[in-house]
Amino acid sequence: MRLGINLGYWGAGMDADNLAVAREADKLGYSVCWAAEAYGSDAPTVLAWVAAQTEQIDVGSAIFQIPARAPAMTAMTAATLDSLSGGRFRLGLGVSGPQVSEGWYGVKFDKPLARTREYVEIVRKAMTRERLTHEGEHWTLPLPGGPGKPIKLTVHPEREHIPLYIAAIGPKNLELTGEIADGALILFCAPEHAEETAISHIRTGREKVGKTLEGFDVVPTVPMAVGDDVDALADLFRPYTALYVGGMGSAKQNFYNKLAQRMGYEKEAAEIQEKFLGGDKEGAAAAVPKQLIDSTTLLGSVERIADRMQAYAEAGVTTLSLAPAGFTREERLTSLRAGVEALERAGLAE
Repeated sequence: MRLGINLGYWGAGMDADNLAVAREADKLGYSVCWAAEAYGSDAPTVLAWVAAQTEQIDVGSAIFQIPARAPAMTAMTAATLDSLSGGRFRLGLGVSGPQVSEGWYGVKFDKPLARTREYVEIVRKAMTRERLTHEGEHWTLPLPGGPGKPIKLTVHPEREHIPLYIAAIGPKNLELTGEIADGALILFCAPEHAEETAISHIRTGREKVGKTLEGFDVVPTVPMAVGDDVDALADLFRPYTALYVGGMGSAKQNFYNKLAQRMGYEKEAAEIQEKFLGGDKEGAAAAVPKQLIDSTTLLGSVERIADRMQAYAEAGVTTLSLAPAGFTREERLTSLRAGVEALERAGLAE
């Protein structure tokens, strides 16, 4: 099992710290550094900045939002980043959510699976440098009856095949990811529930196209905090968990709330969401079960974290991307080093 680092969103006064974290991860042998985007910092700019100041670590989008860019633009960006980084780019895609898609980008959040399938098809075709044509439900290239003509990408990517990942939570999306992608980006992954909530659905998708899980990259992002008091460390992540389970979406459409339900927290998920959407964010955080936090994070001593890493590896995780907690740069760097030590203690270091 390999280690990755997830910087999350750029900004919030942590720019210099994030760059220091990326550089340290590069020195420590982490395999990939991911950057996110929502409606603040964009991921391509961050990844170009990180790639320019690191040497070995891959840089990956977790994610580029599908409603934010035409698929051909995403192919251009991916090819450019791969070329500039010397073949170190990984392309992660996701549909985002209805609030961001419709409220920020003005793109209707409908038929996300069909849209994702078609988007990936166009991106892959564009990156082969074939002349781009496509007739689908969501995109037609070139537009009919106009001056447009089939053209091809002029930038040469460093590699013929840039690894493509999809952020997936629901069973159907996970199945689609297994079918059309090289890896899956997942959140709130508990190794005890990974088979039924994620791996089995990915496997089904792989089998549909005559493939196995061999070579497929299962990549959960897992928050991490090192220390002796596990209960206090778990409390650090109560607001984070409450935000996703309770507030990331509407009362009818929250993928993370449904995931918590599938993990056996039906009653708790409903309470968290009711409180969060009602404006009681502190109450929502207090309602998060400690076990839900503990099972989806890495908390405690290096030895305890090593045990949990072993559980993730046994569950089928191939790249464990850490999101180290810390109020200071040094705290985050210490967590990075502890992650490497824990991986070695677990006997998982390559």
